[in-house]
Amino acid sequence: MAQIDKSTVNKVVLAYSGGLDTSIILKWLQEEYEAEVVTFTADLGQGEELEPARQKAEMAGIKEIYIEDLREEFVRDYVFPMFRANALYEGVYLLGTSIARPLIAKRQIEIAAETGADAVSHGATGKGNDQIRFELGYYACNPEIKVIAPWREWDLDSRTKLIDFAEKHQIPIAKDKRGEAPFSCDANMLHTSSEGKALEDPAVEAPEFVHQRTVSPEDAPDKPTIIEIGFEKGDAVSINGVAMSPATILSQLNDYGRDNGIGRLDLVENRFVGMKSRGIYETPGGTILLTAHRGIESLTLDRGAAHLKDEFMPRYAELIYNGFWFSPEREMLQAMIDKSQEHVTGTVTLKLYKGGVHLIGRDSPNSLYSEEHVTFEEDTVYDQQDAEGFIKLNALRLRLLGTRNRRIGS
Repeated sequence: MAQIDKSTVNKVVLAYSGGLDTSIILKWLQEEYEAEVVTFTADLGQGEELEPARQKAEMAGIKEIYIEDLREEFVRDYVFPMFRANALYEGVYLLGTSIARPLIAKRQIEIAAETGADAVSHGATGKGNDQIRFELGYYACNPEIKVIAPWREWDLDSRTKLIDFAEKHQIPIAKDKRGEAPFSCDANMLHTSSEGKALEDPAVEAPEFVHQRTVSPEDAPDKPTIIEIGFEKGDAVSINGVAMSPATILSQLNDYGRDNGIGRLDLVENRFVGMKSRGIYETPGGTILLTAHRGIESLTLDRGAAHLKDEFMPRYAELIYNGFWFSPEREMLQAMIDKSQEHVTGTVTLKLYKGGVHLIGRDSPNSLYSEEHVTFEEDTVYDQQDAEGFIKLNALRLRLLGTRNRRIGS
């Protein structure tokens, strides 16, 4: 990669978790670039205590430490717009890691402007998708920003070298990091993602201890849980009749999903960089929300609009997976999606049971469902004889094809 002129970097904003890798990166930036480092830790609902990150940054001599609660913004401005599209990458993945990166990248660039930093840095490796997601976000928000990707620059290319570097610089190392970590994990309010090490053989079932957000479906209660989710213009606004903020709704749905063993996914996916990887994902609340949203759409979306949405959903999901949240094509698709949601208002009733989410009821003041038209009893609004002409017109080209094929014997 093209090397950055280190003399032009005076201050760097680092996406900092406080874990081993980003703690090493912090020290490496201080040594290699002789630059002042600003740390930024985003609370996206990962379920970890963030104060230790502050303490570690202070121990490293950091003067400007940003720890920010972005949970409401994350769910309101990123997760909910994505769920309006029913977005699934490769048909199953709810994009939990992918959708968090643009928010982190945007806020890093804002902090760089606030602090006068000329560069930003992240801890993503050179093999994965996150380096792309972070950096596309950086450049979209500030085309002139300098980006430092340590994993593509340094020679600390093994766990042993990382440990040696940490010990040399008295960087605290968690005991379980001394050996081979069983797997790596990324988490936020929407999901937990586990990859690597013990999970690298896709033929071997993931051990139960990998799952952190859900009970095993076999151990879930024997009695189903019934909940009702209210929607307004495509977004969930209430649970069981109680209005809640976006982040509170997702948190509550996570609790329901956890207790009922909902949202587990074992996926071999195609990374944007070209290789396949195996991941274990847990998206308890998101899995419930997707079923509920499709349920209220089934009642309120016109057939043409619903089918068109389903056609471009894979493209929308792929854009998010590949890091193009800030691209004009994603924004164009979002405008169409949001237009489709104008009448997606009402309530959905769900039965949660042993890993399953079952839609059992839906109601809307904007419903397009007409019992008068679909009833099997006598009605006065639909003349069944009209169907004959409809069928014959649609069959015309097939009859002409059939006549020709019989004539030529094919």
